[in-house]
Amino acid sequence: MLTFIVPVRHPQNARDWSRVKQVLEQTAASIACQDSDEWRGVVVANTGSDLPELPPKFSVAWVDFSPNPLHDLGPDMAINQDKYEAFRYDKGHRVLAGLLHAPDSQHYMVVDDDDFISSKLAGFVARHPQAHGWYIGKGYWWTEGSDWVFVYPGLHKFCGSTHVIHRDLMKIPASRAEAPMSLVRWLGQHGRTTEDLAEAGTPLAPLPFAGTVYRVGHGNAHSLSRSTWQTFIFRKDLLWRPHVLVRNALRLRKLTPGMVEQFGMKRAVAVHNT
Repeated sequence: MLTFIVPVRHPQNARDWSRVKQVLEQTAASIACQDSDEWRGVVVANTGSDLPELPPKFSVAWVDFSPNPLHDLGPDMAINQDKYEAFRYDKGHRVLAGLLHAPDSQHYMVVDDDDFISSKLAGFVARHPQAHGWYIGKGYWWTEGSDWVFVYPGLHKFCGSTHVIHRDLMKIPASRAEAPMSLVRWLGQHGRTTEDLAEAGTPLAPLPFAGTVYRVGHGNAHSLSRSTWQTFIFRKDLLWRPHVLVRNALRLRKLTPGMVEQFGMKRAVAVHNT
């Protein structure tokens, strides 16, 4: 059994809650497109949050966490480091709540509430129940509304929806009160997950297929990531590094009906085609 945990920010930390609901509904629809029944979804949200209707096999872990006063990023990168740290702890508490809500799964995957995942994941994990897990190094970077995606070979370093981990490696406590803050922080980050588990002697394997579409360019994206074209093509510094520009251009792919189907993106694509 693979459990997808989708942590949702406090409503007061949303610039536009209606958009949070819209992208969450699209992400949940993506998760629900699994080609196997060996999965379930857990949305973690503050009590009283106005959530969209969720697909079958989803449940909600209600929490009573305070708003994160350092949630929003700004232009000062030094200050942003403190904000990233506060974000990790807030997200980590929510992920832990999801783990405690569904304690009997073999594997877990944290999915950010605006990304899309492959329909092949649950079936693949069900065929390897004893595996340590996988990291999604290969995936796609997609700007909302674009007809193009970028093949990103190191997606697990940028996107929070890129690790499937066996429960035995997650050191899940019996209750929130028993969880050390180091574990809470670890659950809220993704940048060192692969290294930490490798150093512990329980390395994750690379997922052998593209597993995630990292969505950027919508108003509530916490990372403030720029569009695909701005990030990989239309950059002044690439004029002096033409080999990088050519490499990046070769990684662009047209968003095909097959991709839309595999990653359950129909609702998101339809919104921008109407």
